[in-house]
Amino acid sequence: MGAGLLYGLTWICPNDKREWAAYWLLLLGFWASIAAVATGFYAYSEVNLSKTVQRPLTSPHMCWMVVTFLITIGLTSWAIVDKPFPRAGRRIFLLIFLIMLMTLTRGADYGSRLVFDYNADGNALSHPIQYSR
Repeated sequence: MGAGLLYGLTWICPNDKREWAAYWLLLLGFWASIAAVATGFYAYSEVNLSKTVQRPLTSPHMCWMVVTFLITIGLTSWAIVDKPFPRAGRRIFLLIFLIMLMTLTRGADYGSRLVFDYNADGNALSHPIQYSR
């Protein structure tokens, strides 16, 4: 999110240092997303959830976050090729960044429901966890 904000600000008020800061934040977010996807897939195979939780929460969360990860790969690749802020297609780059932030927000909403509705404050629940509205 910080990279998107800095890229947007740089598009409005060009600044070389801000471009590089946004670029490094994007790279940091890329590496963090690799760790998040890896741990997410590991947790998916380890956490015992009932089908009533998996269907409405876990599956959409996983799908939204994988889409976010794929968009992040694309944006990062584009930024690496045309460092630090792509000159060609800046508006498209920023639009795709905005779409990525929306997919991230949607996926995080499902993830927060998994954490706070089914394991709030770290209190262990009985397994398998049942879905409730």
